[in-house]
Amino acid sequence: MYDLLADLSVIEASSFVASPTAGLYCAQMGAEVIRVDQIGGGPDFRRWPVTANNDSLYWENLNRAKKSVALDLGRAEGRELLQALVRATGQFVTNFPVGGFLSHETLAEGRADLITVRVMGWADGSPALDYTVNNAVGYPMLTGAGPEPVNHVLPAWDLLTGAYAAFALLAAIQRRSVSGEGGEVRLPLSDVAIGTVANLGGVAEMLYTGENRPRLGNAVYGLFGRDFVTRDGRRTMIVVVTPRQWSNLVAALELGDAIAAVEAARGVSFATDDGLRFTHRDALYSLFEAAIAARDHADLAAAFDAGGIVHSPYRTMYEAVQDPALVADNPIFGAADNPSGFAYPAAGAFATLPYATRQPPASAPRNGEHSEEILTDRLSLSSGELARLIDAGIVGVASE
Repeated sequence: MYDLLADLSVIEASSFVASPTAGLYCAQMGAEVIRVDQIGGGPDFRRWPVTANNDSLYWENLNRAKKSVALDLGRAEGRELLQALVRATGQFVTNFPVGGFLSHETLAEGRADLITVRVMGWADGSPALDYTVNNAVGYPMLTGAGPEPVNHVLPAWDLLTGAYAAFALLAAIQRRSVSGEGGEVRLPLSDVAIGTVANLGGVAEMLYTGENRPRLGNAVYGLFGRDFVTRDGRRTMIVVVTPRQWSNLVAALELGDAIAAVEAARGVSFATDDGLRFTHRDALYSLFEAAIAARDHADLAAAFDAGGIVHSPYRTMYEAVQDPALVADNPIFGAADNPSGFAYPAAGAFATLPYATRQPPASAPRNGEHSEEILTDRLSLSSGELARLIDAGIVGVASE
């Protein structure tokens, strides 16, 4: 946690991954992020993984450092309270539909300089999820050995969209600080996905070659990179991206003469050309497979580290969280009180600011924990009016 955005307040009405991630990143940099949910929690409030008491560890971690207001959004008075909060605050992040009571046009009627960042599925407003957008842009047909598509479990487009949404919010605030103008930013998952494909050269590649890229299994396209198995059965990934790494890898495995023979036979030099190493992988892989299979992993790891060679053994996520360098000794983690009651290392801001003191991660709120505070402060509701709204079930407060 840092306080770079300490003067910024944002209303968030969202669910699942992308939109809550935008709020999370702002909160981790010090913004006051007020998440407004249905009383009892939104559609992601119990999303897995959950504890034995059905508390969502997913929700708990995507909503750290936020405040929670609970409203009955099925009733007009609850919806009007959310609209009033958005107008009073001036910054709004959501994945609610373009139309309806949270349309930017409706909200801006009472706040002309309002900034709305809206995460969407498809640009036309139709719904989509990370896992369906990923299929639509073709990545499962590149993953694995084939011919069947292979879905990956990381919601990459959700996470990229959330990060881009936080960036877009700050960009829009900067524009407003100069011009005084608000506006809406619409950010579809589909556009983030296909735009990323384009940024990585994929659109141009498909149109230039007129065909799909071949399935490569665990090999890295365009580089010398692949998984190999050591003598003691450890599977490790090795990737070469610089001439120095290549020369050090060849030396560490004592493959200089064998590599030179391949170069002479094929009239090429692998010293500085990534593409040639990839193109001639049919001749190179067998040499490296044999050399790596003759050595134990610990021996190879020491030699690779000494040579600055990028490598990593495969391991389970459970093994990863036991690694002190990744978790226990990593300053991005710290202790926090969790609504679930389960104590574990909590992640704070990913960035490290050497000039600033890192604050420990904050806990996630309970549903409705800050309803009274926020509605009193932002909307100047009297204690009597607030009590009426609570008694009527329009405003929810956290249970003890």
